[in-house]
Amino acid sequence: MTERRQRVPDVFDEAHRRCHAGEPVALATVVATWHSAPQPPGATMLVAADGTVTGSVSGGCVEADLYERARRVLATGAPELIRYGISDDDAYAVGLTCGGVLDVFVERVDPGALPGLDAVAAARRAAQPAAVVTCVAADAGGSPSDADNAPVDAGNSPGTPSTDPARRLGRRLVLAGGQRPIGSLGDDRLDDAASADALGLLAAGHSGMLRYGYSGQRRGSGVSLFVTAYATPPRMIVFGAIDFAAAVAQIGAFLGYRVTVCDARPVFTTARRFPEADEVVVQWPHRYLRTEVDAGRVDERTVVCVLTHDPRFDVPLLELALRHPLAYVGAMGSRRTHDDRLKLLGEAGLTEAQLARLASPIGLDLGGRTPEETAVSVAAQIVAARWGGTGRPLAALDGPIHRPG
Repeated sequence: MTERRQRVPDVFDEAHRRCHAGEPVALATVVATWHSAPQPPGATMLVAADGTVTGSVSGGCVEADLYERARRVLATGAPELIRYGISDDDAYAVGLTCGGVLDVFVERVDPGALPGLDAVAAARRAAQPAAVVTCVAADAGGSPSDADNAPVDAGNSPGTPSTDPARRLGRRLVLAGGQRPIGSLGDDRLDDAASADALGLLAAGHSGMLRYGYSGQRRGSGVSLFVTAYATPPRMIVFGAIDFAAAVAQIGAFLGYRVTVCDARPVFTTARRFPEADEVVVQWPHRYLRTEVDAGRVDERTVVCVLTHDPRFDVPLLELALRHPLAYVGAMGSRRTHDDRLKLLGEAGLTEAQLARLASPIGLDLGGRTPEETAVSVAAQIVAARWGGTGRPLAALDGPIHRPG
């Protein structure tokens, strides 16, 4: 038995909804960052014609200025690429107080973009990956022979070379659900090159910048394309239908995971007890995980939290989880329980390297006692494992606060 919930709309959902209602929107996307930038590439902010704002690109540092620029782009239709760096000594200067630098591309998305938006929305509903490739910068870096031999842009007047920067900005190519690409970047060879590289970024779950010559040459001048990856969200599978599981599921959903709660006991394993979970499954834990592994529904981004602390459930489940390259495997229990587990798992044939991947007892030492406090310590350990954090106080460390990547 499986029960599922619906997610809260995000920036894409809002853009899609408004375009379906015939409203253009301005979309601001972080396309590049340096140093200690507060948000990664792909962070977005939407400004609607009625002034409504959805999302954020910097946590408040530049949003006020970006809002005005987005309103201008919404009025003129001309896209802009804006760089925000460190704010100066003037308290009213627009910039990043954290010492980072970020580039933000602001574009108007009109109802005419609906074919691409519909394709991405359908892919997201089907839990399939999708990518939108947008030309965010174009220069005159092509050689004269490139311009002379370049094909004409689709939709442009005859004789207009595709190397005209003004005609490249804002062009989009949408890759969704294994369908034929929607749109064009202005050149078939560029479309082919960008499609191949965008699919590589999508497979890794990353948004990022690509650079080519105007006809797809792999070099650093010509056009800069930003790939917005709508990858399927990483999974968090929580085993054990206890109060701690409800808190872990809640914070997992907050972190952007698609959360599953699984337990073999139907009386405890209900959607009512776990409202933040995307699905609630009644099944023996190791059997469920085996089904998901065999079906290819777990990957190297998947997080597994074993909260049952019962060897009947734990040992076969952990034996399976630790044999696969998951992002994180944590198990709840006392130190004595942990020692007993290691003994049983070693007897099951797991290697020292596999056993070393087990985060047990689960979580960081925050001193918490309640389910909610314990969930924070588990989430902190998962984030640290994802980004290579130390778990130490920032005040005790030197260097950038935000790690690159």
